[in-house]
Amino acid sequence: MDTGTALVIAVPAAVLGAAGFGLASAAQQRATKEVAVTPTLSPRLIVELLARPMWLLGLVATVVALALQIVALAFGPLAVVQPVLVTGVAFAAVFSAILQGRHPDPLILLGALCCTAGLSAFLLLARPTVGPAHDQFDLLAALPLTVFLTVLVIGCLAYAAAVQHSSRVLALALATGVLYGVTAGLTKIITSQLRVGLDEPFRHPVLYVVCVIGPIGFLLSQNTFQQGQLVAPAVAVITSVDPVVGVLIGAGWLGEQIDSSPALLAGECLAALVLIGSIALITARGTWLLHHRLDAPQPALIPLSRAGRPIAG
Repeated sequence: MDTGTALVIAVPAAVLGAAGFGLASAAQQRATKEVAVTPTLSPRLIVELLARPMWLLGLVATVVALALQIVALAFGPLAVVQPVLVTGVAFAAVFSAILQGRHPDPLILLGALCCTAGLSAFLLLARPTVGPAHDQFDLLAALPLTVFLTVLVIGCLAYAAAVQHSSRVLALALATGVLYGVTAGLTKIITSQLRVGLDEPFRHPVLYVVCVIGPIGFLLSQNTFQQGQLVAPAVAVITSVDPVVGVLIGAGWLGEQIDSSPALLAGECLAALVLIGSIALITARGTWLLHHRLDAPQPALIPLSRAGRPIAG
């Protein structure tokens, strides 16, 4: 299949997958507020959420989105699919507002769109080129990045466990994004192995690693949604870190080459600043909205008679 035809399949699948992830994030974040707070990575949270219809809606959306992501990764490179999936942060902001019966906040939506634009520009400027083989990777060559990502996840979890500041939610989101990025990178390897034969993935450890890391990342995302007051900041961090880790995996594990010329590096730095600024805007605006709603005076309750008429007083 030629590149143009492959992208005709990959890009729409990635857009629909992003919409699915956005709906899933909004629905799951809403559902996690309806159950008791559980310790980080406690399976009890999933057990309690299984009784919540809103969470089940999010679960169905997640499954559909994952299937679409696999289709997109099977036909398109990480460098194309992952930037499109970043639009999930904008979808999440819109769906979250709809589920709460209100209009999306313009500044949060602007921040989500800028976040999408900044990260997409960063990844497109990096322009990774496909390596010689995507169906396997050199374990020894992958060791440095593996150690770095492992330390990063453990550090985020330790920070979240040690502090009570609101930044702990961003640490959980960062760890979730790393696990999602690793899962996406390994899924790319699995889709390449499927081209060899349907039984090929079962001959390699990658599939079994995904079966462990994937559920851990999903459970951690539910902790993140439950412990955060608003969905947009957490989703912005997760959807930003996910593709960046995917690109690092493409370069460090799959042999993809990243363009590092001075001009492009300058553009990548500018795009990164836009991305960071967008996340800061979403977080600051979300915090302001939360405090504004909490501080807003509540309407006074008017006593009613048995007939349902107000009692004069």
